[in-house]
Amino acid sequence: MSSSYPGGGQIYGSPAQQPAVDEPRRPAPAPRSGPAAATSPVSAAPAPASPISTPVSPVEPPLSPDEHVSRETPGRDEDDPPLAMEALRAVQILNPSGEITMPRPDHPRVLCVANQKGGVGKTTTTVNLAVALALHGNRVLVVDLDPQGNASTGLNVPHHAGVPDVYDCLIDNLPLSEVAQPVEGIPNLWCVPATIDLAGAEIELVSVVARESRLARAIAAHPEQFDYVFIDCPPSLGLLTVNALCAAQEVLIPIQCEYYALEGLNQLINNINLVRQHLNPTLDVSTILLTMYDRRTRLADAVEQDVRNHFGTKVLNAVIPRNVRVSEAPSYGQSVMTYDPGSRGATSYFEAALEIAMRGVNTGGNA
Repeated sequence: MSSSYPGGGQIYGSPAQQPAVDEPRRPAPAPRSGPAAATSPVSAAPAPASPISTPVSPVEPPLSPDEHVSRETPGRDEDDPPLAMEALRAVQILNPSGEITMPRPDHPRVLCVANQKGGVGKTTTTVNLAVALALHGNRVLVVDLDPQGNASTGLNVPHHAGVPDVYDCLIDNLPLSEVAQPVEGIPNLWCVPATIDLAGAEIELVSVVARESRLARAIAAHPEQFDYVFIDCPPSLGLLTVNALCAAQEVLIPIQCEYYALEGLNQLINNINLVRQHLNPTLDVSTILLTMYDRRTRLADAVEQDVRNHFGTKVLNAVIPRNVRVSEAPSYGQSVMTYDPGSRGATSYFEAALEIAMRGVNTGGNA
């Protein structure tokens, strides 16, 4: 006959042979071989001295291949912010009451968003910075100078064939005021769209007199006063980009946190210097913005350190992380600021816009 006690061991013999409660408990003999030993809860270890066992923390099993692993880039300081904090950020970014305002510059700031490498976030940066500034009390004009028309798509502005666009301003001298369209749902924001006609402007501008300053004259002739004019450039260093560099006072360069983004940077800086020497003496590379930052990789940290060491204070403290909301927003004809204002992408662009506004005020208009 055998009986068990809560400690998990077994005591063999009759109940009369078991020790009294106040007697010290003797260790149980080693279990016998055979079927009984095979079914015993404790096969080799002696019975514990106390019937109360110490709980052991369970070890989490590894993720199975079928389980979902999020690829969303978490923030630098916090991984999963509470919903209340996310809602607070959304209200701050959308600013429905209009109480939160960013400082307005003393004179219009014309920024050219340029980088001859494609896919570094030029259009995304242009659209989201413009929306962030417009939502907080600034009058903003976006000039879509890319024949792909992605900035027009992101702001939900019609840019199909037949719509008056920036091509008519450059080639036919149509006033910019007749081309600019107000952006629906965003007060104080206008957009000059680009259609596929702009693809031929590179060739047609070759024989035009003062071809490099056509856009500058169109912006200067606009009757309304804007706080910010953002020019979204194509991924090239052709005549369209030269027009943008001649019209701008400042250059904003988005740099993707990858090695290829650094390769062509020297050529871009050389072209900017040539334009400064021969066409636009006031042009200045005022702002560098790091985009698509992925904190999971050492490469992103290395690129960030290289850029900050080279450009110093021109690099914004705000860094734009990889965020799926930023990529989803254009498919709905929105910026990430209105599509998901509580996301990390929206928060990062809001911080970048605020930093640009503060730098402009602190330095008299040039960031």
